Amino acid sequence: MATTAGEQANYLQSADSMSDGRQHHPEEAGEKKQEEQKKSWGEWLQDLKIFIWNPEKKEVLGRDKKSWALILLFYFILYCFLAGLFALCIYGLLATISPYVPTYRDRVFPPGLTIRPQFNALYFSFNPSDRSTWSSHAESLNTFLEDYNDEIQQEKNLECTPGKYFFQPGEDHEERKACQFRRSLLKNCSGIEDPTFGFAQGKPCILLKMNRIVGYQAGSGIPIYVTCEILKADASYLGPVNFYPSDKFDLMYYPYYGKLTHVNYTSPLIAMQFTEVKNNQDINIQCKINGKDIISDHDKDRFLGRVAFTLHIG
Repeated sequence: MATTAGEQANYLQSADSMSDGRQHHPEEAGEKKQEEQKKSWGEWLQDLKIFIWNPEKKEVLGRDKKSWALILLFYFILYCFLAGLFALCIYGLLATISPYVPTYRDRVFPPGLTIRPQFNALYFSFNPSDRSTWSSHAESLNTFLEDYNDEIQQEKNLECTPGKYFFQPGEDHEERKACQFRRSLLKNCSGIEDPTFGFAQGKPCILLKMNRIVGYQAGSGIPIYVTCEILKADASYLGPVNFYPSDKFDLMYYPYYGKLTHVNYTSPLIAMQFTEVKNNQDINIQCKINGKDIISDHDKDRFLGRVAFTLHIG
């Protein structure tokens, strides 16, 4: 029994000492935390300097030269591999794509229409007696038609046979010739005889152009023609529309072989002159192309085969 009592006493004493130790641990942790908090800015800066460059261990940012050499070598090899993989993918892509002819053309829509001069929100308003309201449009048309000057066309392009396609067989990379479209063909809307393009007389000219599509044979053998109509108003408000050189896109300007090979190609134009538009009235006009395989009633694309704009002559 005495031995047992002694063992119990020793056990209680050791338990007390352990509990005392547990009680002192939080105090020691708190003291360490206070010591860390008591570090001055100078000490923090000193620690930062040591981290950036440790002269004793010869370390930069915690790494010695061997460690830095290994990690830089690793990233060099990694990025060289990624760059090589990227270059290989680009090479494989370019090897399968021709820069001259689109690879897939079965889902290409028929051409859309654009007009010149370009004006904001397709709302065209001017006063014939006020030059400032239309001079910018006349200048825009004159600049646009510079490539169509007769001298340039006769020097660079061929005089082709109207009414049939101008096929030019050969390799995709071979340069193709282009047919002449002389500025003088636009007559009253050429800007040669009347540099105001009819604006000064209240008879404005607007140019119509089809978008280029590589290999497209316009009209499938029958020339595409243009019609214009007034929307939501009396047809008499629009009056007659004069087309120059005609209301058709001649077949001899097709097919188009692409920008890289058809270097001197100039898109054929149709000039529309509105000679008897009712003044002081917003005239909503829609012009569209008509022909085989032409789409001009697409709900989601208002420029596919047609173009609508508002004309207001003050």
